[in-house]
Amino acid sequence: MKLVKYLSVFVLLIGLGVSAWFFYPQYQIHQMKKHAVAVSKSDDQISYLKYYRTSKTSPLHHLALGDSIIRGAGAGKNENFISLFSSKLAEQTDKRIEFKNQGINGITSGELNNLVQNGRFDKLIKDADIITINVGGNDILRMANGQNFRTVFQSYDQLQTTFSNNLSDITAKITSLNPKATIVFLELYNPLPPDEQMYSLADKMLPKWNLNIYEVANKVPGSMVIETTKVINGDHLQNLSPDGIHPNLAGYTAISEQMMYQFKHQLRKSSV
Repeated sequence: MKLVKYLSVFVLLIGLGVSAWFFYPQYQIHQMKKHAVAVSKSDDQISYLKYYRTSKTSPLHHLALGDSIIRGAGAGKNENFISLFSSKLAEQTDKRIEFKNQGINGITSGELNNLVQNGRFDKLIKDADIITINVGGNDILRMANGQNFRTVFQSYDQLQTTFSNNLSDITAKITSLNPKATIVFLELYNPLPPDEQMYSLADKMLPKWNLNIYEVANKVPGSMVIETTKVINGDHLQNLSPDGIHPNLAGYTAISEQMMYQFKHQLRKSSV
């Protein structure tokens, strides 16, 4: 009887540990969002949109760094969300927006970090008013390629640590070159359909990954995280291109609209 009791307690503890591993990141992200709202309400601040609308800077420069999502894979020329958002921002601010899309198909966070640290984008970073970054999806894809589920699961924590360090280094270099720029990060989304065998697990592991992005952004006053998972998810599969990974025109439009929504409603903390 004692053995059964001990085994029951052991199984319960394992269950609680797994639940915490899955769900605590969601709680942490929620708390960060609540804290940002509380700080915003207590300070005399303006929205990102009003900040740029009233800025004396013209034209505004928008730099985009990252992977194929930045580049616009899955949609036609000039149908990427960088060009779509820049057009919307031009309309809303009544200013000309000059954007530079430096997205590189297949790039990982480590490869982007190397390019940033080696000075590849220094001039563009110094000139930018807004810097949008999306990277990390290829980190996971390369790790998972040819690996079984057990290996991927065991390697996930180390992969996150490496990704977080790369993103922190990229952000540190950017802020050292241009502390006034707004840095815009994107959440990683789950492109799997709900009936896919791995959908539920991927959906639970995703907040753990995205928490790294929120933690990096939380250290930079002039930054935000676009809630991409609100518009690209299992309920919005119509926003994905035929490859099942990249957004299509509808998806990129939805991301640009989510980005504009947050620019209108989130308040900007001064970076200097």
